[in-house]
Amino acid sequence: MRSIWKGAISFGLVSVPVKVYSATESHDVRLHQVHDKDGGRIRYQRRCEICGEVVDYSSIDKAYDNGDQTVVLTEQDLASLPAERNHEIEVVEFVPSDQVDLLRLDRSYYLEPDAKTLKQYTLLRRALEDSDRTAIVRFALRQKTRLAALRVRGNVLLLQTLLWDDEVREPAFDVLKDVPSISQKERDMAAQLVESLAGDFDSAEFSDDYQEQLRTLVEAKLEQGDALDTTATFGEQEKDDDADVVDLMEALKRSIDRKKSGSDKTAPAKTAATKKTTAKKTPAKKTTAKKTTAKKTTAKKAPAKKTPAKKAG
Repeated sequence: MRSIWKGAISFGLVSVPVKVYSATESHDVRLHQVHDKDGGRIRYQRRCEICGEVVDYSSIDKAYDNGDQTVVLTEQDLASLPAERNHEIEVVEFVPSDQVDLLRLDRSYYLEPDAKTLKQYTLLRRALEDSDRTAIVRFALRQKTRLAALRVRGNVLLLQTLLWDDEVREPAFDVLKDVPSISQKERDMAAQLVESLAGDFDSAEFSDDYQEQLRTLVEAKLEQGDALDTTATFGEQEKDDDADVVDLMEALKRSIDRKKSGSDKTAPAKTAATKKTTAKKTPAKKTTAKKTTAKKTTAKKAPAKKTPAKKAG
């Protein structure tokens, strides 16, 4: 990993130099835009509306327009702001962890300590663990003042930026003013359904089905080109016989019965995760695509000879 920023955590008179690293990354398949007629790459240009020239990003400044005039702010202007020059992550207060609203959490960063101040770093981490509190901190990053929660993850300090008050919308839905009547029987059935789906959350059991299917589609398209038969690749879509159930009690009852019979269609996460693991262990990409095709065709109960016949053609 490469650090994106350097600073120092300060609480009281204690200062802990740290390097900041992005804690997350995207796993999405990277796609770009092309012209549908000839496949040519579509690119965007930054063109000046006065001289008409294409402007390189390094020659672009920022500006503010108040309606009467425009003020241009150069990189030097912005860098001169006191908050931008200050690389201090100031601990404002230590609050009970349950007071940090999950809705406010934005981006996450790992903080790596300097070897010379590892003791101070460890002391702060232990203090957060022992008190079961989260440190609310304030700092400036990328031309913006940030409010953040500093908490512990394993043996690392994790910095999670928080949204400001005016960045969080309040829900205002008129339909919620009417409270429908819920019978005790309906509540009991709902509780029974909840209990049938109860468990401990393990993120490793879930996978991004769309991205997995997109990779399968890309690999199959690379192998077969425009002759690709998506039905052979993914199988025919099954009709859900319960999709038209309107009655609430009937829907709850069928949901519970489906879970008991082991045919619950709402929880394919483990299967998807298993497929993902299997695909990674397969050395050849083309073989992986074929195996995935076979599995998905089988899952959709398509005839066993249907996929080979299509591929042979």
